[in-house]
Amino acid sequence: MDLKQIYFHLRSDIQKIENSLEQSVYSSNPILTEASVHLLKAGGKRIRPVFVLLAGKYGTYSMNRLLSVAVPLELIHMASLVHDDVIDDADLRRGSKTIKAKYDNKVAMYCGDYIFARALEQIIKIEDKEAHEVLSKGIVQMCLGEIEQIRDHNDVNVSLKTYLRRIKRKTSLLIAISCKLGAIATGAPRKVYQGLYRYGYYVGMAFQISDDILDFTGTEEQLGKPAGGDLRQGNITLPAIYALENNEHFRDLMNDIKLGNRSTDAYNEAIDLVKSSGGIDYARQMSETYLQKAYNELDKLPNIAATKSLRQIATYIGTRKY
Repeated sequence: MDLKQIYFHLRSDIQKIENSLEQSVYSSNPILTEASVHLLKAGGKRIRPVFVLLAGKYGTYSMNRLLSVAVPLELIHMASLVHDDVIDDADLRRGSKTIKAKYDNKVAMYCGDYIFARALEQIIKIEDKEAHEVLSKGIVQMCLGEIEQIRDHNDVNVSLKTYLRRIKRKTSLLIAISCKLGAIATGAPRKVYQGLYRYGYYVGMAFQISDDILDFTGTEEQLGKPAGGDLRQGNITLPAIYALENNEHFRDLMNDIKLGNRSTDAYNEAIDLVKSSGGIDYARQMSETYLQKAYNELDKLPNIAATKSLRQIATYIGTRKY
């Protein structure tokens, strides 16, 4: 079962979010509009808005209130992708040209800033004070995660603790916040939205680890970008951290790459060494650990259809191939 099947029953509400996203990124400036719509049309799983909608099922479901949460959260995510592609010098995302490749870095940076600003405009529709506090603190943490990734570029001594903190900030927190704010927006009890937050955190950690595995095991056709892209961009992820600790040849090769040997052959060999080191299996085991914690949180939630859907999403994350 894929994601679209899991949340097929939400398709009409997801389309409302899609329409609102498109309206949100329109500008009087044609370049900003064109670039923003280009990113939007490239698609995506829209998993954060889906978590908002499912979390909203635990309270008094209101699409108007949930739009005020789902749209800004997805805009924040979109803006971070634009900036990521500039930092990583990435030409492809989801099989389409990135904004920085289609235009240039200047347009991409201002486009990311513009989308982020549009998110802030949408956020003011959320009336709950706690929601604003959660979101503002989350954005700060996201920025810290991005800075940490730049700091750790090609760092062969990056620790597991540093990696886990980075993916928490870059990925997991926004998913956890999506779950929490969706429930808050519809008046769900505190115990429920706190449990949903923990579920979102654990699923988010597993989701990012799964992404980091697929970066080594997926094909360019599946990923929509070249395989091994993280390593080529200097981002040391969990499978590579394991290889660094357990394969001396890989560590020597990564030191050579850090010193400037960035040939295609060097990267291809590095990717092969990660695969043969046991790093992929190690990362899968850690992803499963986080997923089990997510399942445990779901066991404490009301037994409604949304809980079943959240469980199916967690299972999908643990088994997805792209």
